This record gives sequence, structure tokens and C-alpha cells, in this order.
Amino acid sequence: MNVVFKNVKFNEKGLVPVIVQDVETKEVLMLAYANEDALKLTLKTRKAHYWSRSRKKIWVKGETSGNFQDVVEVRIDCDGDALLYIVRQKGVACHTGSYSCFFQKLDDEVR
Repeated sequence: MNVVFKNVKFNEKGLVPVIVQDVETKEVLMLAYANEDALKLTLKTRKAHYWSRSRKKIWVKGETSGNFQDVVEVRIDCDGDALLYIVRQKGVACHTGSYSCFFQKLDDEVR
């Protein structure tokens, strides 16, 4: 698959942030990063692929947990520096076991 993403502004490390949203509930599930190869794989397979900054490799969401993300649509923001994957989440998105990674309220911490 020879694709050039001329509208995607990858950062100096070759990454772009990816916000992930549930197609049914519209809930924001997680934030991850993709490099060009992960984005190509996502578009080709319709399974969410990301770049692991800690492991320095591409990973498929659900490859070990079974909690796959089937990608319905990929959108780019107006500046070209962020992506939105709209997905059908199988199981939970968060490694903690929560459906979304955004289950903690910061304003509860601030007093």
C-alpha cells in the first residue's frame, strides 16, 4: 500500500496524536499515537494500529487483550496535526479495565 499522507502533519518524532471515539455512544475512549505505517495499516485492515512510544513498535489494539477496535472512520482535524478514529470497541479500551481511559475527574483532585 503506497500511500502518502500529505495533509497529516506528523511531529518531529514522526507521530500524530489519535483520539479514539465510540461510534455508538460518542464517548472518548483513549488517546494514542500513530506513525505513518500504523496509519496505513489502520486504513488497510480497518483495525486500529498505533505506535507504542515505550516499546518503539506498532501495536494493534486488542492483540493481547482481545479488545479490538474496528475502525469505522478516520478523520483529520483542521490543522492536520491530530486524527480521530471512530471505532466499534470490542470489550474495554483502557488497560485498567475501564471502558474509557477518561474515567477520572481531575476537578475532584483539585481543592
